[in-house]
Amino acid sequence: MLGTAEAVRVAAAEAGIERRLVELINLRVSQLNGCAYCLDVHTKAALKEGETVQRLGVLAAWRETGLYDERERAALALAEATTHPADATAQEAAYARARTVLGDEQISAVIWVAIAINAFNRVSILSKHPVRPSSVH
Repeated sequence: MLGTAEAVRVAAAEAGIERRLVELINLRVSQLNGCAYCLDVHTKAALKEGETVQRLGVLAAWRETGLYDERERAALALAEATTHPADATAQEAAYARARTVLGDEQISAVIWVAIAINAFNRVSILSKHPVRPSSVH
């Protein structure tokens, strides 16, 4: 899994998806799946990449704010559609939106990031990976 995650990060970077956006995708998918361990890991990673506490705090309601640009909104919608593929209407809308602001390689990269974190979420949830207290506030 770690090798896959690294390959996905490299592919995303090569497609022009910056690490900060990768971490937003990781966080949003982890929110949807309820994976506390991955939320902890990727919150720290997002902050390290320069993400703001405000944007992280409202990520679950990203559609309701003006804090995310069109590219980020398209990527988040596509990640959600990848996480819940049974909703064909939302999936088609997400793909259509993504096509307006992301290229084919970027769309593919966003989907792979979402698939990878979905897999990690399941491993962490089923393995009951603990979230340990942190000294960072």
